[in-house]
Amino acid sequence: MKPVRTAARAMLGAIFVVSGVRVVLNPDAKVETAKRVTDRIGPLIERVDPRLPSDARTLVRLKAGTDLVAGLLLASGRFTRPAAAVLAANLVPTTVAGHAFWTMPQPERSQHEGHFLKNLGLLGGLLLAAADTQGKPSIGYRTSHAVERSQRSVRRAVRTARREAKIARRSAAAARKIPG
Repeated sequence: MKPVRTAARAMLGAIFVVSGVRVVLNPDAKVETAKRVTDRIGPLIERVDPRLPSDARTLVRLKAGTDLVAGLLLASGRFTRPAAAVLAANLVPTTVAGHAFWTMPQPERSQHEGHFLKNLGLLGGLLLAAADTQGKPSIGYRTSHAVERSQRSVRRAVRTARREAKIARRSAAAARKIPG
């Protein structure tokens, strides 16, 4: 399964690397489309910290840089689960801003509907990659089983201590009965 998993991650990450490079080099092509989302998010960012960038061009560039880095991590097999989660989170505002086909007139609608469905498929692949444990048990599973093993060890130690205390009591009682 490893070659399939490796190839799938490389193919999934490649689209984000290529688009990330294109947008980092030329963010102006996406700024107008991104304003649908950045105009709403900008004031929230300014409320959190006025020093953070909130203009559309900078946010587009930051998002593209994040896509580029996360796509490289996913494609290279490093930090694949967090990288896939970041890409999935970044894909949602991109899809809403760029392919909101339900708000468009009929001639443009079918093209954007196709892009929307493509992004939906990418989101599904990213969610699978984010949840993929590579055949190993998840952290939750390992943690719960470690707790169970610890509890069993404690119960076993308590039983052993009781048994040894009982043996010691009997030995002491027997020793008291021996003359001398």
